Amino acid sequence: MLIPFSLKNCFQLLCNHIVPAAGFKNTAKSGLILQSLSNDVYQNLAIEDWIHDHINLEGKPILFLWRNSPSVVIGRHQNPWQECNLNLMREEGIKLARRRSGGGTVYHDMGNINVTFFTTKTKYDRMENLKLIMRALNAVQPQLDVQATKRFDLLLDGQFKISGTASKIGRTTAYHHCTLLCSTDRTALSSVLKSPYQGIKSNATTSIPSAVKNLLEKDPTLTCEVLMSAIAAEYAAYHQVDNHINLINPADEMVFPGINSKVKELQSWEWIYGRTPKFNVNTTFSVLYEQTHLEIKVFIDIKNGRIEICDIQAPDHWLPLEIRDRLNSSFIGSKFCPTETTLTNILLRTCPEDCNLHSKWSILCEKIKGIM
Repeated sequence: MLIPFSLKNCFQLLCNHIVPAAGFKNTAKSGLILQSLSNDVYQNLAIEDWIHDHINLEGKPILFLWRNSPSVVIGRHQNPWQECNLNLMREEGIKLARRRSGGGTVYHDMGNINVTFFTTKTKYDRMENLKLIMRALNAVQPQLDVQATKRFDLLLDGQFKISGTASKIGRTTAYHHCTLLCSTDRTALSSVLKSPYQGIKSNATTSIPSAVKNLLEKDPTLTCEVLMSAIAAEYAAYHQVDNHINLINPADEMVFPGINSKVKELQSWEWIYGRTPKFNVNTTFSVLYEQTHLEIKVFIDIKNGRIEICDIQAPDHWLPLEIRDRLNSSFIGSKFCPTETTLTNILLRTCPEDCNLHSKWSILCEKIKGIM
């Protein structure tokens, strides 16, 4: 049964370790089951951080259920250029987010359920959480063949991945979150989780591709609503808490003081792209100019999302060495992102009056944008 998670309830049930001016008091006797009213990936990830940072979980674990509008979520130590098709995502308006936990890249939409288990560090147990989800699934459909793997994934019929896992372990608290594919757009999933970028070398954590399947494809009664209710019921029974799903608004500063600053940080270029582990791009492509194919070589070193070294090599008769050197130097310090690095402006600053050069640079820019 859904009940509104009112402001009054929140102040009664939550406890803040930092002891803010409001002075929260936790009168809940055991755990809580929460569900987000928001479908914004940044707000929901911010709620995870807020709970992890502020809630006293001793003897009072929390289950958090949430869904997002189309978005791609990468792990804390991943490289977005290696993990997804950024150009396609920009065209389709699909958000990119970097979470604070490790693990691989996942695609979210309203057909994907996100489940977060919050506990103290000593009670952290990913396998036990996955077994809880399996029991919930079998309670709804006893014929489902769902098993957990050593990598803490859930497989349907022994071969199709329906859930992936990631976690964050703090000094005293921890959370384990996982996905559950119910009715996700699998075409969109496979399209955006396929990087088209060539020549990237990085030590970032890379995702392992897997065959996936929706639970709804196995049984049309397995809707997101049915599954969330089943997981909540199983969680309530296992942890001996009231079987109520408390609805929360992640944008409410009155309930979650400081939440909007967490959202802004998760939305920032510095967090999403700037936290990418150092990498380089070494690639070659051709441009057609006056019915002639010219070979262009590009080597770029990127640190903290910004260009540290840039070496664009082109035939001297097409782009003179002196001009190339000036252009390469102009890139240093720029963000490695076509929406941030204004390639045309770089040339205008370097060679403001050379129309012929501008034409060549425009051709080159289109190619360079393809690797950003």
